[in-house]
Amino acid sequence: MTRMPKIKNKLIIKPAQTGLKKIFFVHLGLILLSSLLFTLSFPNPLFTGGVFFLAWFAFVPLLIVIKKSSLLFCAGWGLIYGFMSYFLFNYWLGNFHPLAGTLVYTIYSVYLSLVFVLLKLTGIFFEKRAYLVQWIIWLSYEYLKTTGFLGYPYGVIGYSQWQIIPLIQIAGITGVWGISALVTFPSFWLSEAISKKEDLSQRHKSAEDTEKNKGGKSLYSKLLDFFFVFLVPQRLCVNSSRIKVSAIIWLAALIAALFFGFINMKDFSAYPSAQIALIQHNTDPWQASRAPTPWLRNEAYRKDLNTLSALSDEALVSTPKPQLVVWPETAFIPRIYWHTTHRDDQNSWAIVRDLLSYLSKQDVPFLIGNDDARIEPAINPDENNRHRVDYNAAMLFENGINTAAYRKLHLVPFTEHFPYKKQFPWIYNWLVNQKTTFWEKGREETIFSVNGFTFAAPICFEDTFGYLSRNFVRNGAGLLVNLSNDAWSNSLSAQYQHLTMAVFRTVENNRSMVRSTSSGQTCAIDPNGRIIAMAAPFTETWLNISVPLAEKTTIYTLYGDFLAVLFVILAVILLLSGAFYCTMKKLKSRGQS
Repeated sequence: MTRMPKIKNKLIIKPAQTGLKKIFFVHLGLILLSSLLFTLSFPNPLFTGGVFFLAWFAFVPLLIVIKKSSLLFCAGWGLIYGFMSYFLFNYWLGNFHPLAGTLVYTIYSVYLSLVFVLLKLTGIFFEKRAYLVQWIIWLSYEYLKTTGFLGYPYGVIGYSQWQIIPLIQIAGITGVWGISALVTFPSFWLSEAISKKEDLSQRHKSAEDTEKNKGGKSLYSKLLDFFFVFLVPQRLCVNSSRIKVSAIIWLAALIAALFFGFINMKDFSAYPSAQIALIQHNTDPWQASRAPTPWLRNEAYRKDLNTLSALSDEALVSTPKPQLVVWPETAFIPRIYWHTTHRDDQNSWAIVRDLLSYLSKQDVPFLIGNDDARIEPAINPDENNRHRVDYNAAMLFENGINTAAYRKLHLVPFTEHFPYKKQFPWIYNWLVNQKTTFWEKGREETIFSVNGFTFAAPICFEDTFGYLSRNFVRNGAGLLVNLSNDAWSNSLSAQYQHLTMAVFRTVENNRSMVRSTSSGQTCAIDPNGRIIAMAAPFTETWLNISVPLAEKTTIYTLYGDFLAVLFVILAVILLLSGAFYCTMKKLKSRGQS
């Protein structure tokens, strides 16, 4: 019997498969590069204030991928980009709540997947100027993601320019959206220019092959050779007058914005001012509430009160004397009103009594972050919970008496507020099981008045929204006083990312802002958006700072996010008209065939 020779199984990789794998990994690398550029544009662990100029071309790699990919692949690349960019950018979210990071990364994966598909469709619908429509769609996405229950302003690219004071002055007209428009345009323009260059390069290669077949090169071919050898390495090949015109218009707008910024910045040294003491006790207030025993919890509350009081005493004897002392968001945990009224917990009442005794001896008003719990059967019908409703509040005390309070209006979705209990009970129950602290939304935009000046007190997350500070100023606030707690993040990047947005609230409304935070960034910002004083982060300290009281009303204060709304309207009209034109064109071609 003849023995058959053994045949070794070999893995055969076709050249086409190898090419597809190479393209896939190149595209993946470009998506990751865009995620990294986006992250580094903002405050991050490597660069405290962020690298602002990276934002100007951060989206070029992802736009190249969109141009080269199918519609289905674009959806997938959007998922990857959404997850990676926010995972790198908001890496600290997991410290806030077990659900926070998962929710944000998932939401932005879905959002960006949809945006990538729309950008690809735009390239299909519009043979010419598609990059301009894509730019408008991106700006619309940036605005829409800040609205509604899931509104989340972190990652709006305009905020990356927070340190470029002349440039951000146009926020007084356009809000942050005008800066985003200037910053994002180069990415869309460059991606179009690169695409044009590739098209020309391919045409040149085809012409060269033709000339070779004919046995020589024409003068045209030789001129193209000269162009690519000497000019392309130095600048992009832009052979379209339309794309040149758009670049010129953008450059003129940038120059005009900078010119406006330089002439619009003011010297506030002669303006009336308010003297504010800002307390930073370097404690996550809610950490004490998680103590394993009631005794340890109360000891932690008392320690926080002693620290806050000692720091306030130091600030009060400084010169000039403060007109207002500000403690951070929920700096004092035991519910002041509740325990004063009901006294159902004697240990908590004893701590509240000590606080009120301390405040009664002060001749300077105190603004204190606290849980303002009330009995409201209409809102909470649960008798077992004594109909208690909790508000995240800023409470003003004068001579130990609570004379006014502001209750937080815009709560953090899921982790502070979930209004869809009836519609999605399983989500609500899961959040409750995760020991989520729910607040009730406030109902009034309170304006405080002390010692001759007025102010509003946006709480933590609220100073990231332009509309809210605008409403406060329209209602008469001469100063913005932010109470924040970012100590839970254990991250300097998180604290600075929050600060970048607060800066824009001052420029948009021509109002100063002071920020009293648990661990940073406690600071004062003038109406130009310039930080005039900042406490060292992660230290027990205080600031006694004089801030100017400006009164001029800006266009943004009057008309709000009109530019962003215009982008959304344009995007909808352009997408619908593009889809209609493309459909009619296809039907016409079928009819002719």
